[in-house]
Amino acid sequence: MSWVTIIWSMVGSACFTLAAIYFLVWYRNRAAWPHFLFAVTAASTTAYAFCELRVMLAQTPAEFLTAMRWVQLVSFFLFVSITWFVRIYLRAGRTWFAWTVTGLRTFYMLLSFLAGLNVNYRSVTSLPHVRFLGESVNAVGAGVRSYWTLFGHFAVFLILVFVVDASIMTWRRGDHRQARMIGGGVVFFFSAGLLTSSVAFWGIVQAPLLVSPWYLGLVVVMGYELSRDLLRASQLVRELQVSEAGLRESEARMTLAVEAGDLGIWVWDLVRGDIWATDSWRALFGFAESERLAFDDVLERLHPDDRELLQQAHAMAVAGSSGGRYQTEYRLILPDGRTRWIVSQGRVEFDATGRPLVMRGTSREVTARKLAEAETQRLQQEIAHAGRVSMMGQLASGLAHEINQPLAAILRNAEAAELFLQHPSPDLDELRAILVDIRHDDERAGQVIDRMRGLLKRQTLDARQLDVRALVGDVAALVRVDAATRRVKLDVDVSGDLPAVWGDRIHLQQVLLNLILNGMDSLSAAGRDDRRVSVTARFNGAQTVVIAVGDNGPGIPADTLARVFDPFYTTKPNGMGMGLAISRTIVEAHGGRLWAENASDGGAAFRFTVPIAREASAA
Repeated sequence: MSWVTIIWSMVGSACFTLAAIYFLVWYRNRAAWPHFLFAVTAASTTAYAFCELRVMLAQTPAEFLTAMRWVQLVSFFLFVSITWFVRIYLRAGRTWFAWTVTGLRTFYMLLSFLAGLNVNYRSVTSLPHVRFLGESVNAVGAGVRSYWTLFGHFAVFLILVFVVDASIMTWRRGDHRQARMIGGGVVFFFSAGLLTSSVAFWGIVQAPLLVSPWYLGLVVVMGYELSRDLLRASQLVRELQVSEAGLRESEARMTLAVEAGDLGIWVWDLVRGDIWATDSWRALFGFAESERLAFDDVLERLHPDDRELLQQAHAMAVAGSSGGRYQTEYRLILPDGRTRWIVSQGRVEFDATGRPLVMRGTSREVTARKLAEAETQRLQQEIAHAGRVSMMGQLASGLAHEINQPLAAILRNAEAAELFLQHPSPDLDELRAILVDIRHDDERAGQVIDRMRGLLKRQTLDARQLDVRALVGDVAALVRVDAATRRVKLDVDVSGDLPAVWGDRIHLQQVLLNLILNGMDSLSAAGRDDRRVSVTARFNGAQTVVIAVGDNGPGIPADTLARVFDPFYTTKPNGMGMGLAISRTIVEAHGGRLWAENASDGGAAFRFTVPIAREASAA
């Protein structure tokens, strides 16, 4: 047997052995597509070696052309398997580019093998011989060459471009070894094979077709990288076996911690859509222990008003917002009709390409806390209502005086109209003017009553867009008579270009009314003659409006300033100590802040912020 036959048979046998081994590996794990593609590459290299040996030992031009045609079929499987191996193993490269290369090679193979067209030769006139490894073998045949071969070279060149592009992506991702070994190996051996076959085919060098040894080098490089993966997986298995006892111990500790914290743990496989959950989580949501779960099943248990909120939180986490983490609260409707409040938090795990794989999280019941918060809010509303009633008691005399004025005017106008009507020819224009005055006085009295009714009304927070000038003006109108009775000058300075604010009119008026009355109380205790309370409103440029109530009284003692907002703390002889505490609660419920400070020129000032309306913010 000649050396050529021995060496090419060894090349084919080695590649076939690797193909068989990795095909069995893929058969045991059908998801390991790189192993299957490598098996196809190795098997194709085996077939290529035997076809190449047939080309070198052909006895007639017809045998030579038949062997060359089979080379094209084998090349199709070889080139396509390498292209998709690079795409899948490196997780890089442009998919459309890989399909383009596959399409071109398919077209080239169909021309050569099925259409009956020899893409290498139009005709072969002779088979020149050369000495190689001590024996005479065929050089590339002499004859009329087909220019379809250039199309085949172009397709191979595109494969090289695809591999270079994928290798660059892999390098930039940080996988330098894979970029060097797989990307660099494919480019080197492919380029060497293309160069060797081209110089022989086009007669630049009189030589046989010697491509198989280069493809053997490519198979060795690819097999070496896959073997490293197998060895690494085997090492991980051994490490997992060694640490199995430690894992069981860790699992027992985690279970104890979960039970102590009354938590339910869940894992959502975003690829397959399945949800795994602990027994405590299933009991919390009312699912059976063996029941298969999907996200839609969980969504069905939520209160209809909270489903969209949970979906938005999950969507933001999957999109990568906030590092893939999320936390949300929602209501759960159990099959028996009971309602539970749940707080859930978790995070999403992504693969190297940024694709979301798994979402893990915990859930726990906070129904007791929510009920306590609701009860606290109800009590705060009751106290706030009592505070409004108390303040209205202080304003009763002033309000009575303010209502008596329009009522007295209505009475006088009615008496005047009666006198006019007794005249034989009453002045109708004068009567119309009297009726207009009566209507205006009636409206003024109605506004006073409406303001009092609004402040006395018990209600929850009803936020809407408010005009600051009207908000302050209504309160100033309520206290102006009381201020005159106490000989206090009330100054109102509201900027004309303020944006609308977002809040509850009644609650904010209660805060403002309480601050103004406190200011007047401090002036009464001071015994000053020039008593003054000022109300200002300014836009601070930070999406809020600052409303301030200041006085020129004695100010707040330094040791008292930090305690004025404490519940039941008061400096008034008959005070309850709840006015400022309620006011701060109301302001914070609006997303604002209330604080006190002493003015540099004497007196004290209370300031609070109110957020501007959403429409104004967007403008």
